[in-house]
Amino acid sequence: MSPARRGPRPLAIALDALRGELAPETLLGEVQRVWHETVGEAISAEAKPTAQQGGVLTVSCSGSVWAQELDLMAPDIVERVNRQLSRGQIARLRCVVQSPREPR
Repeated sequence: MSPARRGPRPLAIALDALRGELAPETLLGEVQRVWHETVGEAISAEAKPTAQQGGVLTVSCSGSVWAQELDLMAPDIVERVNRQLSRGQIARLRCVVQSPREPR
């Protein structure tokens, strides 16, 4: 009798492990790794860290309302993100509205 076959594992498990290995070893890469758990599901669904230069973290938001809201929340977000970082610190957020994707 052959051993019982286990069902397939969710792809997310494999991707989470791989993401840690492939992420760049930069301040931006570290912020991107901790972003979801630091800001929560609602914010991370609407805003993503996309660039970092000179301590300024650029966050691309899904709309102008989200960009304005994150501007107001910026001091708290910067503090929470900085507590999670080991590579450096973020001085401030720059919230921008992401450009719409071009149709394919």
